[in-house]
Amino acid sequence: MRSKLFKNKNFMLLIAGKTVSLVGSNMQQFALSLYVLAITGSATIFASILAISIIPRLILSPVAGVFGDWFDRKKSIVIIDFINGLVIGIVAIYFIYNKALSLPIIYALVIILEITEIFFNSAMAAVIPSIVEKDELMEANSLKSIVNNIGNILAPLIAAFLYVNIGLKIIFILNSISFILSAISEIFIDIPKNNKKPEQINFKEFKNDFVDGIKIIKNSRLISAIIGLGTVLNFCMSPLFSVGLIFVIKEILKCSDYQFSLFQVILSSSMLLSPIICSKILKQTKISKLIINSFLITGGLAVLMSIIPTTSFFNVFKNNLISYICITFLSFLIGVVVTAANIGISTLFQEIVPLEYMGRTATTMNLGLTISIPIGQILFGVLYDTLPPYIPISVAGIIVIIFVFLFKDTLLNAKKSLVTESDIDNIVCE
Repeated sequence: MRSKLFKNKNFMLLIAGKTVSLVGSNMQQFALSLYVLAITGSATIFASILAISIIPRLILSPVAGVFGDWFDRKKSIVIIDFINGLVIGIVAIYFIYNKALSLPIIYALVIILEITEIFFNSAMAAVIPSIVEKDELMEANSLKSIVNNIGNILAPLIAAFLYVNIGLKIIFILNSISFILSAISEIFIDIPKNNKKPEQINFKEFKNDFVDGIKIIKNSRLISAIIGLGTVLNFCMSPLFSVGLIFVIKEILKCSDYQFSLFQVILSSSMLLSPIICSKILKQTKISKLIINSFLITGGLAVLMSIIPTTSFFNVFKNNLISYICITFLSFLIGVVVTAANIGISTLFQEIVPLEYMGRTATTMNLGLTISIPIGQILFGVLYDTLPPYIPISVAGIIVIIFVFLFKDTLLNAKKSLVTESDIDNIVCE
């Protein structure tokens, strides 16, 4: 099966193009954060630049979802990647000429790239299930996950070296080129035209199609379950890794910077290695059972992890080494299982959602996933500041377990919950 997937010209061109643009984008994001901190010295301004990117997603996701289903997906992704390359190229030229970037220009760049990403992701939502056979979706998403995590690991290393030795301008230039190369590779991809553009484009047609997409999500228990589980996973696990474990390692265990860096490397490697470690399980396990078991294991590991920062556990040992090893090992396992869960969710979503409605449903899911992260970070951040860390860690694990049981029957009866063409006709006519 693997050799068959690697022989799929369309899929390999897509992966190659997105690998290049992903590395370029991650390099730019990393270097731009260093640049903003260098010229302002303000963590608040840096945080505001990250936060402002959520605003376009909140406003434009419904619009992008409908337009992603209306227009030719191949033309859309090619044009958007060319636009990204052009915009970043213009900023690179401006930066080279003026030798500096003002905060308004940085804000504008972040917002423009966020807007194009929203529309790009909407168009891309149906591409992989359009060019890959259904029985290859799991492997395709696994390979996509590996590529994404390689990019996430390599990009900061490359960006740090280039930023220190050459400067921000070279990163802008490389990212501009990466998007143009990605667009060129996408020109040669054969993507079936399963979009449904109305005869007249107006607000009434937009409203009708948007409402149809909401109806499909609302009336499909399985689609609602997938979106709900993905949102809960982000809500609980993202704060654990971005806030909770950092607090525990640095403030409770008093680990050194080297130990913390090693922890981050091991955590990143877990997400990279997950599709490889779990390859046999991903292929042989029913997707619904994979998702259920992954969520249960994730919740259970989080509850188990909550024991480590307790005084009774910590005082058993003379130093923090055993506690550090336990935290790192459990974090690695959670990273592996969560990545497997995400692959399963993506695959099941692609299998059950009709391609002509993929843009609308995918943007709705992505919106829920995006919003859940900052909300979770804020709420759990307050808990970590006011309560012993074992409480919010265990609460996160328990919430995940509870929601698995809430959606368990829906997932196990996945075949009965599939959205058929007759279902769509009945839903949209209501």
